[in-house]
Parts: sequence; C-alpha cells; structure tokens
Amino acid sequence: MSKLAVIALGGNSLIKDKAHQSVQDQYKAAWQSCEHIADLIEKGYNVVITHGNGPQVGFILLRSEMARNVLHEVPLDSCGADTQGALGYNFQQALGNIMKKRGIDKKAVTVVTQVIVSKDDPAFKNPTKPIGAFYTAEEAEERKKDGWIMTEDAGRGYRRVVASPMPVEIVEEDAVKTLINEGFIVICTGGGGIPVVRNEQGELEGTAAVIDKDYASALLSARISSNVFIISTAVEKVRLNYGKPDQKELDSVTIDELKKYMEEGHFKPGSMLPKIKAAISFIENGGEKAIIADPAHIKDAVEGKTGTHITK
Repeated sequence: MSKLAVIALGGNSLIKDKAHQSVQDQYKAAWQSCEHIADLIEKGYNVVITHGNGPQVGFILLRSEMARNVLHEVPLDSCGADTQGALGYNFQQALGNIMKKRGIDKKAVTVVTQVIVSKDDPAFKNPTKPIGAFYTAEEAEERKKDGWIMTEDAGRGYRRVVASPMPVEIVEEDAVKTLINEGFIVICTGGGGIPVVRNEQGELEGTAAVIDKDYASALLSARISSNVFIISTAVEKVRLNYGKPDQKELDSVTIDELKKYMEEGHFKPGSMLPKIKAAISFIENGGEKAIIADPAHIKDAVEGKTGTHITK
C-alpha cells in the first residue's frame, strides 16, 4: 500500500515577492511547488496538499473595501472559501498538467474544507490576528461601528484583528479519505480551513476568524493517519539561535527536545513557533514523523537527505 504524505505549503509557495503577486505569477509559483510534489508522487506516495491563503484573503478584503459603496462586502469566511477554490484550482491544474507530462496516471481534486472551532475558544475574547488593509484613526473609528475590533499596528496605521482559534474537527474528513482511497491527489484545508462553529441547533455557521494553517494541517494529517507530515517553509532546516553567530541547524529532533528549545525562546511566534507546535501536535496525536523543509527539498527530505526530522 502506498505511503501517505500531507504537505503543508507556506505562503512563499505562491507569492515570491511584491513584484510577483498577480494571478499569473501565483500560478507559476504553484507550478514550481507542484514539480517538487510530483517528484514525491513518482516515488509512490499518495499526497494531500494544504496551503496558506493570507495574502489572497487580504486582496479580496481590499477589493471589497474599495467597492463597499457599490457592492456588498465579502464576509471573512467567504473570503476563505473563495481563496480555497481559486488557489486549489491553481494547484489542481498545475499538478494535473505536470503529472500528464510525466506520464503519472493520477488526478488532482480540490475540496473546499470547513474546519470546526469552539465558539468558547479563548481566542474569541482576545482577537490578535491582523487582517486586511491599514486605516487611519478616523477610518478605524468608522469601522468599529460595523463591529470590527481595530488595533494600532507599529505606527503604520490601524488594522482589523480577528480571533485565531484552534481547529477541532475537519468537516470534510470522510470525503478526503474517500478521495485518497480512490487514488486522487487531494488539495484541501486551504488557509487552515473555513472557520465554522456549531450553533444551538447543531448547525454550522461561518465565523470571522483565521485558523493557523499548520495547526489545521496537523489535525488533518493525524485524522487521516498520514505516514509523514511535511511543513514546507522558506528554510531548508529548523535552526537554533537563528541569525546569530552560533546558529545551529537541526537534523533530527524529538518532541521533548523541541519543547525544551521552545521554553528557551528559540522560535518566534509569527514565524517558526506555530510550525514547531503543529509538528509536535501531529506526533502527540499518533503521527510517525514530521518534517520541516523548503519546497525544493521535499523529496530529498522524505529520503532523509535534508530537512528537520521530528519524531517522538
């Protein structure tokens, strides 16, 4: 039976820099990542792809803001759904074309994925995730009338902040499992999934929140019993004392060692820390191995040639 890998692609897999943000540029970037993923598929792996969507959600929010006097605004959960579809389409088409060119008899499919969060999650009482454009103090006061929570951002203006609750359940989990068993390459849980809560009637409702992509991918990876959970990011390996003269790369590490390094403050909250916590979560929930590496070295990392390998 084929081994199963979940690959969580970071934002650098889609937008390389500010000069390459167009849809066409994003497709080219997706193609490059998919070339590396196809290398793994050629080795016999079944693959599930997850991805970030932060900049793309920001683009939709900006368009919505600029058109608010002409058209209805787009709710944050709908932004998540829109970007899952559009970015999934990019990966789906690129990977499909690459596999056809290589003679790989597989197809890719995108699943627009809802992820349940608890409405009692403490994050809802302390929103910290900035989204969308910058506003003046006057504009921020106006948006507060719409129920937005606004905060000053390092002297650059005011931004809307929303909750970043922990993922609890992947709604489309069974559909993903079925597609994997039928041999499809599945693209799902984009941007951490569309955050939804259960109301008093037990029905699902979208909520204005952002789920960390790596946490949701770790939950998915554990739930579908993947053999390896790969977090693809901008660096080839995790480093201690990052950027300092005594910087050290980690090749193999246990989750207990990682917890010690976390306590020592080696990983930054807005950078490597969520990835480390996601990897630990996957292992603690029954996963075999997590790997952190950059997109170009995905195949080599799985073969044990590079990357940071995390085990129990």
